[in-house]
Amino acid sequence: MQGLILAAGLGSRMKEYTKNTTKSMVEVNGKSLIERMLRQLDNLDLERIVIVDGYKYDVMEEYVKSIQIKTPVVFVTNHDYDKTNNIYSVYLAKELMCQEDTILLESDLIFADQLLDEVIASDFKNLAVVSKFESWMDGTVVKIDENNNITDFIDKKRFNFNETRSYYKTVNIYKFSKEFSKSIYFPFLEAQMSAFGKNEYYETTLKTITQFDATLVKALDIEDVPWYEIDDLQDLDVASSLFNTTPSKKLDAFQQRYGGYWRYPKVIDFCYLVNPFYPPKRMVDEMKSNMERLIIDYPSGLKVNSSLVGKYYNVPEKHVVVGNGAAELIKSLMEKNGGKYGIIAPTFEEYPNRLTKDQIVKYYPKDKNFQYTATDIMDFYSENPIDYLVLINPDNPTGNYIPKSDVITLLEWAKVHEITIILDESFNDFVDFEEVPSLIDRDILMEHTNLIIIKSISKSFGVPGVRLGFLMTSDESLVSYIKSDVSIWNINSFGEFFLQIFEKYKKDYQSALDLFYKIRKDFHMAMAEVSDFEVIDSQANYFTCRLTGSVSARELATILLDQDKIFIKDLSGKDGFDGEYVRIAVKKSDENKKIVEALKRILNY
Repeated sequence: MQGLILAAGLGSRMKEYTKNTTKSMVEVNGKSLIERMLRQLDNLDLERIVIVDGYKYDVMEEYVKSIQIKTPVVFVTNHDYDKTNNIYSVYLAKELMCQEDTILLESDLIFADQLLDEVIASDFKNLAVVSKFESWMDGTVVKIDENNNITDFIDKKRFNFNETRSYYKTVNIYKFSKEFSKSIYFPFLEAQMSAFGKNEYYETTLKTITQFDATLVKALDIEDVPWYEIDDLQDLDVASSLFNTTPSKKLDAFQQRYGGYWRYPKVIDFCYLVNPFYPPKRMVDEMKSNMERLIIDYPSGLKVNSSLVGKYYNVPEKHVVVGNGAAELIKSLMEKNGGKYGIIAPTFEEYPNRLTKDQIVKYYPKDKNFQYTATDIMDFYSENPIDYLVLINPDNPTGNYIPKSDVITLLEWAKVHEITIILDESFNDFVDFEEVPSLIDRDILMEHTNLIIIKSISKSFGVPGVRLGFLMTSDESLVSYIKSDVSIWNINSFGEFFLQIFEKYKKDYQSALDLFYKIRKDFHMAMAEVSDFEVIDSQANYFTCRLTGSVSARELATILLDQDKIFIKDLSGKDGFDGEYVRIAVKKSDENKKIVEALKRILNY
């Protein structure tokens, strides 16, 4: 058996990174792709490793010779690398591939050692490594049958986004027997080159072969084995976090991204907080059907979008401003006025982060489960004067909830003390303590001019990618100020279209919430069975949990990400927490079951 690495290409999408070196020499966490791959192949006791180079071949060969491995390395140079494609690079290795069974790899890959072990152990003499298609993938895909036969190779021209569920991505690692190379692969490849030239892909030869006999090349699905293909700087960034040198550094890299976890294969995000049961498929299909128009046309300005939200909630447009997520509105609001702000700690940091330290008057609940009431707030801030009070209800991250009648009592008290209440209802729809928990009501807003309501649509309606939030108040001067402070086109066409149609799906939304209430209860009960793990009651779509054993919050978050591909929020070190705490979002039942099983494995030792 031998290894064969295709490394002739320009790597132009890596821009400055490949100005003086090859793409395979780009480093991920201090080690180049080619060194990592060579050492992985070296562990397999191969006969030799063949490298087909081209661009900067002299630089590449000198570099490879400096890497100390026991397996002999043979170089084959494609001097026409800038005028040919990889079919010609493979052709140049014909003689060597007909002498030995070959593991063929493209040099821009990074993968776990386990992948090559599975290739070696497989009984398939000729195989293509494949992985179930995910949205971050690009390039050739295949369809396979129940016997792992490849029934179709699909290039970019034939790729159908409506059929992605049936697709498997080729990982660009193959195993060919020498008999297959000699008798089948190269005769087909040479015929193809005679007909179509050298500027083709070697996968097209495999496509022709599988059309002739689908049993000749089998698919090896690597399922959960980590791998990534690095074509550009964004890929390099993701690979750097995915293949970090230690599990702890990997967690750090994830925590610094603040989203975009769909780029990571099979990672389940229990950190960020969205409604797991909405939007319904029909609503998504309606948005898909209008996507082309939404892409090419301008969205409406603020006034139209504010009127759409006002119509849904029966509040005048002049009392509404829509934001690119609630975060945009929080920034504009908090930076507008000076004065003292009451902040209940721990809290959602977007609020205090917009203030100076001397503006913040913090209240720390005394209850060990972070429970507090309207009376507690009034007692504290009667003795500690403020101009504004930030009340997140239910609280983030603790999930504490103050009933609606008590919030109205708090509003009356605040009016007497000339305090404006900034009420964040981003998680209010998840409350099942009472039937109508929200204060979004035109009469309440008119009666309480000291009330400003902020709500994230992203969290409640499960559309964080659309980025929608709104602010409501009867203080029309404040609404006018914020509308002038944000961009007139702060909402894109997808956000506007969502606002336009979401009233049609009100019944679906309520059904989603009814299902959510049940799943949250089941999830709470399941997590309560985990040892050294206390779940704090919550009226939101997440739970704050206290670790009482020897495993710290950071250790738990690190192990879950590294071993289970589960990302949770480590709350240790956050102001207001004294001890080890994590926050875990409520997700669908199968995902909740997976994290409970992982928690039991880690903590019930």
